[in-house]
Amino acid sequence: MSEPAHIQFHEQQANLNARGEDVRETFSEDLNSLYQLSFLLTRDHEKAERCFVVGIEHLVKGNRAFNQWAHAWSKRIVAENAIREVKPRSGVPHSYSSAIVYPYRAQLSTPPGGHFELEAILALEDFDRFVFVLSVLDNYSERDCAFFLDCSVLEVREARTRALEKLIDSLQVAFVHNDVFAEESK
Repeated sequence: MSEPAHIQFHEQQANLNARGEDVRETFSEDLNSLYQLSFLLTRDHEKAERCFVVGIEHLVKGNRAFNQWAHAWSKRIVAENAIREVKPRSGVPHSYSSAIVYPYRAQLSTPPGGHFELEAILALEDFDRFVFVLSVLDNYSERDCAFFLDCSVLEVREARTRALEKLIDSLQVAFVHNDVFAEESK
């Protein structure tokens, strides 16, 4: 190997190692939030793990991930894979019953903002949940949500409104339940 080729090889190797370190650092800091995003979207631990792993693999391979955008890109990959896994469609109810058991609840935290209970978010219809998580919790624009979910901006707005109404109703029920419990405890 010639001297310039040898130097170029070592520079490329150093760049790859640096990129790998950046990806590992990003994921070690944000593993929980990325997995939680995947789980909130899929509502299923196996699907969530598959989406999460695909996002990590995509970044490790270096496909389109620049260091400063690594976390945002990984969230996008997780969201895209969750959409492929669940295939949420406007007006199509999910197949889960309203009484869903989440055995790994202790591993998850209240979503960003902490205003809604995890169970209430997971109980939303698939399409409404995807719109709520992407647009409200993850701050995607209505147009981006519509693009990801292959629907209109109007459908995104309607789904977000339905989701917020259901979540507010769940807060009111919890508030009334807590008041009744507090009164009974006296």
